[in-house]
Amino acid sequence: MIDISPKFSTLRYAKAEGILTANSETIKRVTEKTVPKGDVLQVARAAGITAAKNAAAWIVFCHTLPLDWVGISFDIGKDTIKISAEVKAIWKTGVEMEAMAAVTGALLNVYDMLKPLDENISFSDVKLVEKKGGKSSFIEYFAEPLKSAVLVISDSTYAGNREDTSGKIIKLFLEDKDLSVPVYEILPDDSDQISNRLRQLVAEHFDLVITTGGTGFSPRDITPEATAKVIEKEAPGLAETIRRHGKERTPYAMLSRELAGICDKTLIINLPGSSKGAQESMEALFPGLLHAFPMLWGGGHDEEKRWVKK
Repeated sequence: MIDISPKFSTLRYAKAEGILTANSETIKRVTEKTVPKGDVLQVARAAGITAAKNAAAWIVFCHTLPLDWVGISFDIGKDTIKISAEVKAIWKTGVEMEAMAAVTGALLNVYDMLKPLDENISFSDVKLVEKKGGKSSFIEYFAEPLKSAVLVISDSTYAGNREDTSGKIIKLFLEDKDLSVPVYEILPDDSDQISNRLRQLVAEHFDLVITTGGTGFSPRDITPEATAKVIEKEAPGLAETIRRHGKERTPYAMLSRELAGICDKTLIINLPGSSKGAQESMEALFPGLLHAFPMLWGGGHDEEKRWVKK
């Protein structure tokens, strides 16, 4: 199976459909409910729901996930029955296979109930017709790469006694998302130096500044306090998301004191200093974080275009 533990949950939706073909007289008996085995459509509906709920039991690499809704509908033609299945779940992976399984299960049960009446029954065209949710639904496009900076806050790393790992992880993550990272620096745990450097980056019109380190309970952990001197508006949802995502993986995440906020049109975010904490925090923030910038530039929520910085 694919490891989906780094992913976050979003509303997932999928719709699939398939077509069963039979003699017109057979289809007429379905609508008139005169099939000996019973109400074909009601049995097919129940079978489709059951198949969706059990998809992971027989599709080897399909993850088990909690379904929030399965809907089965029928479109009756002269000699066809089109079966559609819709599935929703708030989870880390998509529900396409559950929707396809629902259609297939429903079709098989219709076939089973009608085969004593008709030797020419067949079904085909089982296909996915729509899906929503996941990272692909939250992509933002920019005319130019966002300009970002990574600041590593650590006395020991600044003194050369410890090699940085978290800052490099963040830098590589940003570059992988097509952000430019012209600034990668190491600073000591000094409030004035941190605040002054943040102000400089704001004045240089950086879009995103991410710090790593100095967010714990140690007497020298003062990154949030230094950041608070600079930001004009807090963005509490970002810090809440980081801590919630981390807390689902380790109880120690609740001890991190990240702060996030806006100064002018620059977004500043504190991340923990551990490499694992930095990686998980970036996974929690992206891709949704990118929508902050069109909003900062005065754009709307639903416009579909390549964003240009104003």
